[in-house]
Formats: sequence, C-alpha cells, structure tokens
Amino acid sequence: MTSFSVQPVYDYLTGLQEAIIRQLEAADGASFVTDRWEREEGGGGISRYLENGQLFERAAVLFSHVKGSQLPPSASAQRPELAGRPWEAMGVSLVIHPRNPYIPTTHMNVRMFVAHSTNETQEPVFWFGGGMDLTPYYPFLEDVVHFHQTCADSLAPFGPDKYPAYKKWCDDYFYLKHRQETRGIGGIFFDDLNTPDFEQSFALIRSVGDHFTKAYMPIVEARRHLEYGERERDFQAYRRGRYVEFNLVFDRGTLFGLQSGGRTESILLSMPPMAAWRYCWNPEPNSPEAKLYDYLKPREWLKNASDS
Repeated sequence: MTSFSVQPVYDYLTGLQEAIIRQLEAADGASFVTDRWEREEGGGGISRYLENGQLFERAAVLFSHVKGSQLPPSASAQRPELAGRPWEAMGVSLVIHPRNPYIPTTHMNVRMFVAHSTNETQEPVFWFGGGMDLTPYYPFLEDVVHFHQTCADSLAPFGPDKYPAYKKWCDDYFYLKHRQETRGIGGIFFDDLNTPDFEQSFALIRSVGDHFTKAYMPIVEARRHLEYGERERDFQAYRRGRYVEFNLVFDRGTLFGLQSGGRTESILLSMPPMAAWRYCWNPEPNSPEAKLYDYLKPREWLKNASDS
C-alpha cells in the first residue's frame, strides 16, 4: 500500500507562506493583513494580503487546506477512475501586483492533492503541482534571464530534463489563445507529479517554493526606483486586462476553487486591483510599449540570451 503523510507538507507550506511574507513586508515597509477562514464542507485557509502598499499595489500570499467528499470535475477530468473519491488539497499560491510598471507582476504556486481510498482494495493517490511565472510590462532582458536561470536552478537537482519540460509546459499553459500571445515571459509549470516517489516529489516542490524569492526579489530591487508617469501606469492597466482574461477564462486553479466551493474572495485576490481595456488598440511602432510584444512568445531565454 502507498504510505505517506500530509503533515510534513502542511508544515512546509505554512512556513513558506510566512517566510515569503517576511521578505515582502521588509521590501514594502507595510504589514500584511491576516484573514483566516473556514470552509463548510471541510478545511479552510489563511489569506494574507497587502493592499495599497508603497511598493506593492496588491500582494496576496494564500495558504489553503480544503477537503471534500467527492472530487470536483476539474480535478477528476484527467483521472476519471478517481471520480467520487473523497479528497483533500493544500497549497500556497501568491500573486504580486507592484505599483511601479517597471516591476513585473508575478505568480507562484506549490500544491499537493490527495484522492483518498474508499475501500480496502484502493490505495490513496497523491500528486503535486506548481510553478512560477513572470509578467512584465516594460521587460528587461537581464531580468528575464535571471528569472529563468533561477527556475532552472530550482529543478537542477532533479534531473536535466525537468527545466526544459516544465518551461515548455508553462509556455503552453499560460497562453491566451484568443490573443495569440503568452501571458508573460513564462517560467515553469508542472502538475500530476508523483514519481519516482512521495519524498522526491515533495523535495521538488520545496525547492521550487524556496527559490521563488531568489527569482523575484532581485528584480524588485533593481527596478523599484525607476521613475514612471501616467503613460506607464495606463499601459500597465491595459496589460493587466490580459491577466484578468487568462485567470477567468483558462486558469485551472481559479476553476477548481470555484467548482469546489472555495472562498470566492480569496480565489479572486489574484486579480489586479485595477485593470483596463481599450478597443482595437495597439502601441505605436518602436515605442517602449511595443517592445513588450517581442517577449510574448516562447523563447529559449537561457540558450540565446546574448542574441536577444
């Protein structure tokens, strides 16, 4: 029989949430608000968020541990044999929307899912997932390369195949089909991880979680003092509209949260506090805004960085 315990995962995730928040608070100078909640069907979470900070217009670092009697459709679609099983899921998910348009928006998530057995002939089934990605508005090549290199470093102990595979998975996942562009410059994304065993899978998500601030905070510090004006804020709001479109149309995490009766306020904390849409608008050729669109397509950032 498969043997594993969820308690070490719970302990790691709650510690990760606290560690990331400490660094974000030190950078911004403001304190996160804590909102603990419970879910009627089982479980709950701790929503930690910062609104209208000096540096971060919105930052949300969320921990959830929820349980249910039957897998929701979004979780069992890839595993129809598990339909009807009781389940539990836990994870840390964060989204940071900085005020300064020269600092990218970012997202990170690490999570574990368990489908429990219903009789003696079944075994419990676990899988891990997660990743991190970057959504710049005014991109700098050195920031993009740094972010991808840190992603690659987080996966290096687990084999040379992981970064290329998870990078492509991210490019494919964070793609707005109706816009024919990626949401940002990608990163890594993975799901359904349960091999070679529980310990190795758990070690991989710990490495990804522990590398997040190494990937993101140096970019924050490098760009936080760049001056900006109304033009840059307007473009940031316009591009944030793409972020909203992806989350509401394609994102599996948003869909799972809503289907499983999750807490709507926490699920939608990933949205930017302000966004805008313009009808049939395109940036002027050769403008700083137009530069972004050269980045919104998959590219091997680490192999050809000097040629970009």
